[in-house]
Order: sequence, then C-alpha cells, then structure tokens
Amino acid sequence: MSVLSRSPDISARAEMDFENATFSKIAWRLMPLIFVGYFLAFLDRINVGYAQLQMKSALGFSDAVYGLGAGLFFASYLLLEVPSNLLFERIGARLSITRIMVLWGVASTATMFVATPMQFYALRFLLGACEAGMFPGILLYLTLWFPSARRAKATGLFLFSLPIAGVIGGPISGWILAHMDGINGWQGWQWLFLLEGLPSIVVGIIWYVLTANDPASATWLSREEKAIVATALRQDGAVAGKHRSGWDAFRDPRVYVLGFIFFTNFCGVYTFSFWLPTMIKAMGVTDVAMIGMISLVPYACGALGMLSIGFSSDHFKERRWHIVLPTVVSAVALSASTVISASLPLSIALLSVAAFGIMGSSIAFWAVPPTYLNGKARASGIALVSSIGASGGFISPNIVGQVKMLTGSIDAGLYVMTGILCLGAVVVLWALPRDVMRIGGRETEA
Repeated sequence: MSVLSRSPDISARAEMDFENATFSKIAWRLMPLIFVGYFLAFLDRINVGYAQLQMKSALGFSDAVYGLGAGLFFASYLLLEVPSNLLFERIGARLSITRIMVLWGVASTATMFVATPMQFYALRFLLGACEAGMFPGILLYLTLWFPSARRAKATGLFLFSLPIAGVIGGPISGWILAHMDGINGWQGWQWLFLLEGLPSIVVGIIWYVLTANDPASATWLSREEKAIVATALRQDGAVAGKHRSGWDAFRDPRVYVLGFIFFTNFCGVYTFSFWLPTMIKAMGVTDVAMIGMISLVPYACGALGMLSIGFSSDHFKERRWHIVLPTVVSAVALSASTVISASLPLSIALLSVAAFGIMGSSIAFWAVPPTYLNGKARASGIALVSSIGASGGFISPNIVGQVKMLTGSIDAGLYVMTGILCLGAVVVLWALPRDVMRIGGRETEA
C-alpha cells in the first residue's frame, strides 16, 4: 500500500528529472557556442578602445574622431536591428547567426587597413551593420529553447560573456599592442584587429554546423525530449503582453520605456568599454600592456555583479530594485572615481564598484522584455528595445569624446553619464508598473 501511495510522487519526480536532464543537454549543446559567439562580438566592439592607444597617434586621429568612429558602430546597428531580427524569424537561427558572425569578422579584420578618418568611420559603420541582430537574435533564440523559469539563467550566461570579454580581452589586447608591434611591418593595433577578428569567422561556420533552428529540427534531441520542451514552452506563454501581431510592439508605450531604460544602462556599459583604457592612462599608467592588465579588475567585478545580482533577482523573484539600487550605486562610484583619480588603487576600486552595478543590473533588466512580449511581438519587440538601447552606444562615446576635447579631461563626460544612469533608475521606479515586472506568472514585489 505504501508503495502504491508513493508511485505518483516517484513518477512525477522521474518526469522532473527527465525534464531537467533535457534542458541541461540543450544548455550544454548551445550555451558554450552562444557564450563564445557573443564574447567575440563584444571583443570586436571594444578592442577599438585599446587600439586607439596607438592608433590615434599613428594616424593623427583626435579624441573627437575616435569618439565618432567608435559610436558610428551603433548608428548602423540601431537602424538594422529590427530588420535583422525579422529576417532571423524568416530564415532561421543557423543561417542568421552564421551570416552575422562571418560578416562582422570580415569587417573587424579589415579595420587594420584604415588610414583616414573616413575609412575608420566607414568600417565602424559597416561593422555595426554586419553585427546588427546578434544581441536581440540570441535573446529571441533562447525563447525557442527555454521557458521563462529557466531562461534567466541562460540569459545570464549569455550576457556573462560581456565582462569576460573585458577580463580576457584587456590583457590579450594589451599584450598584442606591446609585443606584436612591428612584426611583418604591421603596427600593434593592426595585429589587434587581425587576431581578434578572424576567430569570429571560424566560430560563425562552427555555429552553422552544430546548432539547430529550434527544438523540433534538432537531430540531437530524441522524440521524448522534443515533447518535453514543447510542453514546457506551451505552458509558459506571455505573462503581461496583449500583443496580437509583431507590429503591436511598435504601438506599445511600455516597449519604448524599456528601450529607454536599456539606453541608460548601455551608456554606462560603453563608457567603460570605449574609455576605460583612457581613464587608466590618465591615472598615470603609460605601459599599454599594464593598462590591459589593470582593466581586467573592473571587468572581473562586472562579471561578479552579473552572477550575484542575477542570482539574487531570481532567488527573491524581484526585478525592480535589482535594477535600481545597483544602478544608483554604480553612478555614484563612477563620479567619485574622478575625485580621487590621483590614487590609482582607490580609483580602480570605485570603477570596479561601478562595473559591478552597471553590468549586474542588466541581468535583472533583460529578464523582463522576453517575458512581457508574447510570441508574435517577441522578435520585433526585443529588437526594438535593443535598438533603442543601442543608441546609447553611439551617444555616450561621442559625449565623452567631445567633452574631453573641450575640457582636456574625461571627468565632465563621466558626470554626464552619472546623470543618465540615475535618470534610468528613476524611470524604472516611476514608469514601470508591476505587471511588467512579473516572474513566472506572478507579480514581483516592488
């Protein structure tokens, strides 16, 4: 009798174990490639921040020229993200991501041959056009494989590649600049674009070979595993959105609010990405290899922020304050770093606090849009939020570059970024109602 009474529990437990094993199998198949792919994407965006340590003097570029070129990446990225994500739905993930990675790898590598500001502008614009759709495309791709209860961890691992690109990319970029300079007649910054651009082409081809468009077309999943995934996704659904078509995302004001919040976060992230080497140099560090090594400290703290804030947000089933509090603390730390810039250890410590909050809060934020948007509006909505945010990557380098050229110091530009970050935190509290911040069908506590 006792055996019979336990049978349903045993069956349910066995079914749950099989479901967990299935999603674990999917994660091990897809997430390493997704991680490496976006790691290379972010590296090929930010390596210009290290290249400019040699590139500006070698080519006679001013800070304004560099800031405009760095930001032009996001001009084309902004224009083409939504079309790219709509194409993603039409031709599938395998071909879309392969196309994106191979073309951006070619554009990034070709940057080694620039000689004039116009060539620099053109290739940065082309790089953004080629990479447009990678970020929202991967977010959309994850919705095809993981229900919302499991998607936050997958999204966290995906975005975790950003600070890791800084942790690993900084020292590698510094080493290339210092030790490859002059080899084969090329300068260190040219080797930087070559050696960090070619791997994207290779990984793009590997992506096409090893991945599938969706669970139904995955030859490496059994019929039972496909059924488990289909059932989990069917039971998931959207929790807040009332969208009947893809165009509904463009008519939903909350999507624009989410885009603005991401814009403020992006301004902070790319202030780090493009200007961190310059900030460290202004603290008295002149050796490019040492600049690369020191830069890994804030990025390592950014990685820690992603892990800890993401875990805490999931554990407490709360999003709003996990966005607001880290953002405000990071904004204060960013400004404070300018006050004590004479002390390298204290400045790096404050920049590390800023990176912890800025990058960590992005994990809590990106748990919201894919859950709010339903299937028909998900592709266009995620791309729209991402493209609005991407404009921060264009605006923030230009603001900092122009202010630095006018004042001779980067400090005033960082104060502007502090204000933008704080504004984003205010908008989260003021403009996002609770139903947008739901988790697993339940409202979060504000």
